[in-house]
Amino acid sequence: MAWSTSEIANIASTTVNTVRHYHRVGLLDEPERRFNGYKQYGVRHLVRLLQIRRLVELGLPLGRINEVSADGEGRQDVLRELDVKLVAGIGRLEHARADLAAILRENAPADAPAGFESVSSRLPESDRSLLHISGQLYDEQAMADLRRMAEADETIDHIGAQVRLLPPDADEASRERLVRRIAPIFVQNLTEYPWLRNQSEHMSRSESVVRKTLSEAVAEFYNPAQRDVLERASRAAYDLLEARADGMGDDPSQAPVLAR
Repeated sequence: MAWSTSEIANIASTTVNTVRHYHRVGLLDEPERRFNGYKQYGVRHLVRLLQIRRLVELGLPLGRINEVSADGEGRQDVLRELDVKLVAGIGRLEHARADLAAILRENAPADAPAGFESVSSRLPESDRSLLHISGQLYDEQAMADLRRMAEADETIDHIGAQVRLLPPDADEASRERLVRRIAPIFVQNLTEYPWLRNQSEHMSRSESVVRKTLSEAVAEFYNPAQRDVLERASRAAYDLLEARADGMGDDPSQAPVLAR
């Protein structure tokens, strides 16, 4: 019995191009040719092709199939290594399914940052973008805390909307009003999450990389007036915390920086 390339490919439930590729990479021997020049495959070629397909189904890379096919002690090591990779792959798939379920359940954007599915639908694209970036710069605990901050009430959402609507040439009065509203929020976050004052322990990249990346991201996503408000609110929050430590009280409106 002899088969053509298309016939043996059909029996093995694969394609002609796949059979030819196995020839090119040295996994499948070239068969003899008929008088008309067409290849003539035999049973041994079919068995070898089916063996290759089986190993591919198990997840073995083509480049390692010969290691497994040959008799030797290394075969078990290759298979154990493959098993470890499959376990890791299963874990990634299960995690992806859980994330997908959350996206569907919360009707969140498909590209919602991992862990932020429940709040992504009410976050502007700029905030989601910053969260994507932050996920590469901070550890899991820090990102969990950021998620809790993002889950704050609608009042904070309203303030955030006002910041987003602030034009680049906003007047001083408009900026000052926002600074006074945002500073207490920053104080609360700095109080509830002390690591925000010294973030180095929760950075997954070097401090210089984190600072440069966030600085460029903020410059990209916020206009000059918005950056000015956020920077002043941050300074006001730190000033208020220092005032608390010195026993000067808890009224955010009395933070020295707010008069600047």
